[in-house]
Amino acid sequence: MSETKTMTINMGPHHPATHGVLRLVLELEGETIVNATPHIGQLHRGIEKLAENMNYQQVIPLTDRLDYTAASLNNLGYCMTVEKLMGIDVPKRARYIRVIMSELARIMGHHLWLGSHALDIGAMTVVFYAFKDREKIMNINEELSGYRLTPSFLRIGGVAKDVTPDFIRSVREFIEVFPEALEGYHRLLTDNIIWRKRTMNIGTLSADEAMSWGFTGPSLRGSGVAYDVRKAFPYSSYDDFDFEIPVGDNGDVYDRYLVRMEEFKQSLKIIRQAVENLPEGPVNVDNPLVTNPAIEDVTEDISALIRRFKIQCEGPTAPAEEVYHAVEGSKGELGFYLVGDGTAQPYRLKIRSPCFLLTSALPRLIRGHMLSDVIAIIGSLDIVLGEIDR
Repeated sequence: MSETKTMTINMGPHHPATHGVLRLVLELEGETIVNATPHIGQLHRGIEKLAENMNYQQVIPLTDRLDYTAASLNNLGYCMTVEKLMGIDVPKRARYIRVIMSELARIMGHHLWLGSHALDIGAMTVVFYAFKDREKIMNINEELSGYRLTPSFLRIGGVAKDVTPDFIRSVREFIEVFPEALEGYHRLLTDNIIWRKRTMNIGTLSADEAMSWGFTGPSLRGSGVAYDVRKAFPYSSYDDFDFEIPVGDNGDVYDRYLVRMEEFKQSLKIIRQAVENLPEGPVNVDNPLVTNPAIEDVTEDISALIRRFKIQCEGPTAPAEEVYHAVEGSKGELGFYLVGDGTAQPYRLKIRSPCFLLTSALPRLIRGHMLSDVIAIIGSLDIVLGEIDR
């Protein structure tokens, strides 16, 4: 009677295809995986705890470091949660600017996903094209905020400053040239026989299973569920824009790829509408306890200087209440649960990370596949460990 033996190996935490410091303990029978155990917690970032010792405005740069591939989306989710807690109504122009920054961030996140996912599977050429186009958005970020990857441009009550004509021109140039680049991605991958064999019928998850595991974002839509926070619970004037929710049929790696490729196009559509219909008006709420005075006033008026100092160092207070608000991040529903206690610092901040829930389903997705398929499955979920281990 033959005896079957299995072998246990580590994948990560420093393997480049784990998309961060993820450790997977894989149990193999030959090259077939019979069990997989994900281990997170290598980073020990403590962002939620750090927030308890800062005022509400000072927390904003911490949120950039969650899903750092699409930083402005994190800023938006956090700022809107604080505004919900404080009862702040953001001006229309600021909402549109936030949408432009958020959709540019979504495209940036998908660029990094596409380049790294293709590279993981062996298609090296794609990463050079994707990162070249991603660089254009980083230049736009730098032009507006001075920072490329983590702009921290949003503020409680609005944005740091109004956009410039140069910014609008740069955004218009990008949305004109990017569709041709997107077609180039499709030519490289979509009908490529090797790409299709490596991604079709791999990591398949039905709609019911995806919902049971708490999937959101492109990974859920790849399984055929048309759930998008921007449509289900419109925020920041997203109900003003016409766009579609792409969905897949089979819930495999290839469908998740197609959904994100279509999301490139839909984000461009939203940005175009926001730029063409950008309303006039202020970009910050008219509240002297929340909004910084203009730099010109600070240099000429001592009271404006004192006000700015107090806002930066002390910050506005929030009522002793608790709120939850979510946005559609590039990976899924990114939510912030915030508890105020009447002071200028959060009593408790809890972040609902879509990547955490996606990672929890890895054993189900990986089991029964070959070792080489693990790379494709992880890449299709587009996880970021900075958001998981927060």
